[in-house]
This record gives sequence, structure tokens and C-alpha cells, in this order.
Amino acid sequence: MAREKLGKEAVAEAMAGLDGWRLADDGNSISRRFTFRNFSEAFAFMTRSALAAGKMDHHPDWSNVYKTVDVSLNTHDAGGLTGLDFELARKMNLYAGS
Repeated sequence: MAREKLGKEAVAEAMAGLDGWRLADDGNSISRRFTFRNFSEAFAFMTRSALAAGKMDHHPDWSNVYKTVDVSLNTHDAGGLTGLDFELARKMNLYAGS
């Protein structure tokens, strides 16, 4: 998948089909908070997401506290959002069961 920065229209279209994610005010990243029943479920989600991200060579900015995982996605070398961000976000939604 290309690492070309998406235009505003393409970002808006991609956001329309992406439940739970929020577009940053500057339009250069998307974020979501995932909450699980416990730490083990949160860690399992992060493990699955990390394996997918590694295969994509596209890595999230994230943090974990107990059962909460906060994620921010953008493509640093493109200076904003690319198709990779939305592909990884969809996978994360799937892994979280949402």
C-alpha cells in the first residue's frame, strides 16, 4: 500500500466507515481509546495489533494502562494520513470486536 498522504476528501470518506475513531483537529492523525475487561485482554489486543503492524511495516503510537489502550495513527514519513493508517485502524477494530 502506498505511503502517499491522503487529501481531505479521501480522509473524510475513510472516516465515514471507521467506527470509534476521531480525526485530530489538524487532520493529520486519527485516534481511539479501546477499553477491555482486564489487562490480559488489552495485552492480547496489543499483541495481535503489533503483529499486523509489523507485517505492514506501519507502527502505531500507543499507550496501555491496565485495561485501556490509547492509539494514535499517522504515517510520519508522509506527514499525515495514508491508506495504511485506515487499514490498521480497521484491523484494530476487528481485533477489539468493534
